[in-house]
Amino acid sequence: MSGPQCCENPPALNPVSGSGHVEKLGGLDAYLSGCPDSKLCVILISDVFGYEAPNLRALADKVAAYGFYVVVPDYFYGDPFDSSNKDRPISVWLKDHGPEKGFEDTNPVIEALKNKGITAIGAAGMCWGGKVVVELSKEELVEAVVLLHPSFVTVDDIKGVKVPIAILGAEIDQTSPPSLLKQFEKILASKPEVNSYVKIYPKVAHGWTVRYKTDDPVAVKTAEEAHQEMLDWFVTYVK
Repeated sequence: MSGPQCCENPPALNPVSGSGHVEKLGGLDAYLSGCPDSKLCVILISDVFGYEAPNLRALADKVAAYGFYVVVPDYFYGDPFDSSNKDRPISVWLKDHGPEKGFEDTNPVIEALKNKGITAIGAAGMCWGGKVVVELSKEELVEAVVLLHPSFVTVDDIKGVKVPIAILGAEIDQTSPPSLLKQFEKILASKPEVNSYVKIYPKVAHGWTVRYKTDDPVAVKTAEEAHQEMLDWFVTYVK
């Protein structure tokens, strides 16, 4: 479930990208954007390339403009996946940075946010982050979640979801193919107590919402469509 598509189009990481700043939160370095006095928060959980990806930070700034305090933690402790390191393929890297550890690391972050006065939290996960987010939803640690081209998420995970969930998938995705997303949709449809939304975006590939080329207007447009759907979900359910 972490094939080649997981690692395609790696971003050029930039530790000073974005209009926010980095500080410690719940034991992790985190990129923070938006008004710290907001009572509403969105946690963005990255793909394997981590929290210094400029497109991800730009998305954080966009979400912050809607009034949310946005947190992008560094789950990899300064060690994001490096596709140029042939001695450490993704299968080896994941042994040090499994999403289960990401879920564990999110608990102190949520606690720190609540200590700051945050009253409602949404979480969105891209690829690797999708698995972390679905675990948060199973434990009801957040008010709503969005999965964007998720990795590692199973049918059993979706059966355990307990908060409003939107799943935005890609037509061209070997990691979470449309056939799997349709299974997710069927399971969620049988859970009327959980508000849900599943969409498969045509003609886009795994990673399209954060690993697009900024000079490709079509790629930017489809990414922005997904960003808006994510935002609409959080505006509806994180309040």
